[in-house]
Amino acid sequence: MIIQRNIVLSIILTLVTCGIYGIYWFIVLTNEVGVLSRDDSFTGGKHFLLCLITCGIWTFIWAYQVGQHVAHAQRIRGQIISDNSILYVILNFFGLTIVTYALVQNDVNNLVQEA
Repeated sequence: MIIQRNIVLSIILTLVTCGIYGIYWFIVLTNEVGVLSRDDSFTGGKHFLLCLITCGIWTFIWAYQVGQHVAHAQRIRGQIISDNSILYVILNFFGLTIVTYALVQNDVNNLVQEA
C-alpha cells in the first residue's frame, strides 16, 4: 500500500540523518513509482545499486526514467500529464537531487490522493 509522505518531514529527516533517510526515501519512492506506473522492473533496490556502481552517473538516467514513469501513471489514471523528466535531470545536474525527490513525492502524493 502506498501512503502519502510528508515532503518537509522527509527533507528534514534526510538532512538530520546525513542522507541515510534519503537513501531509504529514494528506494521506497522508486518502488512506489514503479507500482503506480505498473512496471514491476522499476525498483528502488536496482536503481540504488546502479547509482552506486556508476558513482552517481545513473542518477541522471533514474531522474529521466522516474519522470517518464510518473507521466505514465498520470496517463493511466486520466490525470493531466506533467512530464518533468528533463527538469529532474537538470536539478540532478546542479546537485539538487533532494528537490527531485520532493517533486516526485508530490506527484506520488497526488496520484495516491486521486486513487
